[in-house]
Amino acid sequence: MVNADRLFPADPTLRDITRELYAEVKDLPIISPHGHVPIEWFHDKDYHFANPTELFITPDHYVTRIMHSQGVELKDLGVNQKEFTPEQSKHAFELFGKYWYAYAGTPMRYWFEDALANVFGIDKEFGPDTAGEIYDELDALLKTDEFSTRALVKKFNLEFISTTDDTFDDLHLHDETNADPDFPARLAPAFRPDKLLEPKKTPDWAAQVAKLGEVTGEDTSTYEGFFEAMRKRRLYFKEHGAVLSDHSHDDVRSDRVPDDELPALYKEALDGTISEEDATRLRRTFFNDQIRLAQEDGLVMTVHPSVFRSYDKGNLAVYGPDTGADIPARAEFAAALQPMLNQYGSNKDFHFVAFTMDETVYSRELAPLAGFYPGFYVGAPWWFIDSPEPILRYLNAVTTAAGFTKLSGFIDDTRALCSIPARHDMNRRLTCRFVAGLVADHRLSLEEGKRVVRDSVQAVPRKVFKLD
Repeated sequence: MVNADRLFPADPTLRDITRELYAEVKDLPIISPHGHVPIEWFHDKDYHFANPTELFITPDHYVTRIMHSQGVELKDLGVNQKEFTPEQSKHAFELFGKYWYAYAGTPMRYWFEDALANVFGIDKEFGPDTAGEIYDELDALLKTDEFSTRALVKKFNLEFISTTDDTFDDLHLHDETNADPDFPARLAPAFRPDKLLEPKKTPDWAAQVAKLGEVTGEDTSTYEGFFEAMRKRRLYFKEHGAVLSDHSHDDVRSDRVPDDELPALYKEALDGTISEEDATRLRRTFFNDQIRLAQEDGLVMTVHPSVFRSYDKGNLAVYGPDTGADIPARAEFAAALQPMLNQYGSNKDFHFVAFTMDETVYSRELAPLAGFYPGFYVGAPWWFIDSPEPILRYLNAVTTAAGFTKLSGFIDDTRALCSIPARHDMNRRLTCRFVAGLVADHRLSLEEGKRVVRDSVQAVPRKVFKLD
């Protein structure tokens, strides 16, 4: 059984304050504006996960990368396998139990134990001796009506959730799901145009651009047509419920290629003859376009730069992207964003949320920027740093310069459905722990502390992502 005081301070005075603050937020609905769950899980009224491995292991690169570090082949965990039998699924889950010791101290252990206890009511200790038994219990539960994906959304008290979608999706599944009165949450697509902004990194970039033209009815053989097609596509997503566009590149620079050079560079990109240097220049211009278009359509921009994507090329060749082989890199925001923020940062209707895996920029760059520009917000710790110690460091680093109102609210960034409530609850506990220190130091009254923690869960993310 998980401890009711997990993540709370050991000091009795602080713990009592934390408990009182946590009581204010523990049952509030979850707002999840950035995630990677597919729409298909929600559209089907009777969608059930096939087995516990499909739910907890295969889609979750947080989990699979740890086992890979212990020498387990990703194919044995079902990663990008077209066929994966029930016997293989149970074996994968038993491997999870066998290597459970490798998860000590990781947030994955916390999330999984939380889900076992609070979602499925299983309170026995997980490990090599119990993995098979727990698999069978979970497998039986997943076949019942109580554990369809829609039932889980209701159980989790999800108020808002955003999915992962292709730039060319017609979004009819979102429309149908949102029109269904039985679906218990507000569902939104997210506009993620990265592949169309990276002429050198996207192998079939010219074909993707042509498809963009087909979908929008624009002539994308020219830069002007490409720009108009992007305008239309962003508006299409917004009309179908999107609240944000999401971007991840090597940097966040948005320098523009001079207008007289653009046609020639764009043609070189289509022909596949563009150099690495010029492809980067063009990508920064395309990113600048997204910023300009955001002034018109009002979509929130979320950015998370500086990641070595698919660091292991052998893994990429066999399993494809997004399988746990991404590595954080050093980030830089202040110099890169200065031209953009000088031009648009004081537009209070333009919301730009900067995420990072480089903790060194929190107090040096991101918090001071958020503490000045109305449109700039500091994204929550995520990916490699969405765990207890970094979350507390984040709160300590950013609130002194930015306060609590210029944070993003928690972002779960997950493909693992059952980790959503566990991740949000973990963040709520840690936020209450941090604010309890301010109350104990008499820097906030208890009532002010309660307001801060409530707002961090509801008012702040609703404002940042324009949910009202």
